[in-house]
Amino acid sequence: MKKLLLMSLMLAAAIFVLAACGSNSNSNTNTGNGTNVEDTGTAASAKVTIKAKKYEFDQPVYKIKKGEPTEITVVSEDGVHGVEIPDFNDLKLSSGKPKVVTFNDAGTYEFHCDIPCGGGHAKMVAKIEVS
Repeated sequence: MKKLLLMSLMLAAAIFVLAACGSNSNSNTNTGNGTNVEDTGTAASAKVTIKAKKYEFDQPVYKIKKGEPTEITVVSEDGVHGVEIPDFNDLKLSSGKPKVVTFNDAGTYEFHCDIPCGGGHAKMVAKIEVS
C-alpha cells in the first residue's frame, strides 16, 4: 500500500514538472506593456543569453537597447529552469527556446526562474535593463 502511494506521488510530481516545461506560444505578440515578442524567424539585431543554474543566473543585470529586436535564449546549465518577466504580461521564456523581444520602453525589469528547482529557487532573480 505504501509503495502504491509513493509511486502515485512520484507520478504526480513528474506530471507537474513536465507541465511546467510546456511551451509558451507567444508568436508575434504585442503584450501591451512596451514589448513585442516574436518567433525566432524574425531577424534580431542583438542576442542575449541568460544562463541559469541552481540557484542563480550568470549575471545580475542584462542590458538591452530600447527598440532593438533582441533574441533572448535561456540556457539551463543544470536541471530545468525558465524565465518569467511579470512586467511584460507574464512573458515566459523556456530553456532552449529562444524568442525575439523588442523592448519599446526604457526601464529596469525584474525576472525570476518560473520552474521550482529546489530550496534556493526563490533567490533566482535578476534584471533586464533597457536603455
